Amino acid sequence: MSSVDPSRRLFLKQSAVLLTAPLILPRRVWAQDTAPSKRLTLGCVGMGKMMKGHLGNFLPRDDVQVVAVCDVDTTRREAAKKRVDDFYTTKAGSTYKGCDAYNDFRELLARKDIDAVIIATPDHWHAYVAIAAVKSGKDVYCEKPLTYNVHEAVELVKAVRAANRVFQTGSQQRSSKEFRVAAELVRNGVLGKISGVHVSFGDPAAPFKEPAEPAEPGLDWDRWCGPGPLVHYSSVLSPRGLHDHFPHWRRTWEFGGGSITDWGAHHIDIAQWALNMDENGPVEVRAPQNWQTAKRGAQLIYADGTVLTHVKGKGVSFYGTEGELHVNRGKFEFLLGGKTLHKFWDKETDKGTSLEREVTLTEREYLAEAKVKLYNSRNHAQDFLDAVRTRKRPICDVAIGASSAIACHVMNFAYHYGATAKWNPAKNRFASGGNSKWLTRDRYRGGWVV
Repeated sequence: MSSVDPSRRLFLKQSAVLLTAPLILPRRVWAQDTAPSKRLTLGCVGMGKMMKGHLGNFLPRDDVQVVAVCDVDTTRREAAKKRVDDFYTTKAGSTYKGCDAYNDFRELLARKDIDAVIIATPDHWHAYVAIAAVKSGKDVYCEKPLTYNVHEAVELVKAVRAANRVFQTGSQQRSSKEFRVAAELVRNGVLGKISGVHVSFGDPAAPFKEPAEPAEPGLDWDRWCGPGPLVHYSSVLSPRGLHDHFPHWRRTWEFGGGSITDWGAHHIDIAQWALNMDENGPVEVRAPQNWQTAKRGAQLIYADGTVLTHVKGKGVSFYGTEGELHVNRGKFEFLLGGKTLHKFWDKETDKGTSLEREVTLTEREYLAEAKVKLYNSRNHAQDFLDAVRTRKRPICDVAIGASSAIACHVMNFAYHYGATAKWNPAKNRFASGGNSKWLTRDRYRGGWVV
């Protein structure tokens, strides 16, 4: 990864010196058992909708303190700073202005008083910021999909291991009981031999074609585009002012990967967890018929013959010789021998029961003596903080997040290039039938090279 704008190096070194003293709230504000020396300080990069949720999780905690926010949009940046300062003012009972706001993430990373960084930028920035963060000695929680392409995933894993940092991927479905139990049912052979998996999410990405709009005041558009192409400004990519929706840069090939990497990074991740394919992946990709216009139908094939197909369905569905299983957020359906045994899918039709009841009963009845017990995390953010303190790898470590992202990118090759090819998951490259140029960008812009 190369640096950009070398003239800023002196400034960053000076910033690191000036910002070594942590801004800690008065002890009386916090729980008596949380000493300042044990409180983790957080910096947040990318202050959009996802980070709003993260702030909601972290701000009320006594064992962490948010001390810095960063965004290339002035409005979002200042609103996030105000939210942090206002929250701690209320908590302290006196005026607090200890949260700093940055346009340049490197200034935030230069601070030696920050323990960990939360990254919720658009996908095309994930790898560069994350690699810079671990090299600066920070532990990292980074949103999924972990990287924009295969090359970045490989380089990010190398960087995290070299820096020996804790890294949690934001694949929070792993910390939900219904997904863990589903994966354990598959792993323990309750469904018999799995022949097929269906994953349900939206359309592949399309090229950016939105009309040009006047630039948003206060937005550093060149930096927003960053490693990607410098396209004209569009509020579709970066909405004006504060917003409460997920911007549609995700739908573009230049900055995201469509629903394949957006929701696919959740559902394919669960499929690979259940198939024992963490830090592994498919050995083949198959393009759908009429791939140029197809929205569904791409397939990933695993070494044991299991075929994973992108469909319009129920979330993640496993089909075995003895039964089938469907799981989604807040939804669970378990069948053996064609008979539904436990189900909570729709609160209007599945009255008189609950998700917790059906999942718990399934676990008691079919997994009480299970030989395979998976990592049990009940809260994704808490799991990250626990890992930072214990120095153990969290439930969705960087290598797991990378392998799930790579599987999504391989599926995207089917839609974007019509690829039907053999894939080598150990080396993360094509074994035959593909093009190595697809694994990375044609060009990284402005020196932001991974």
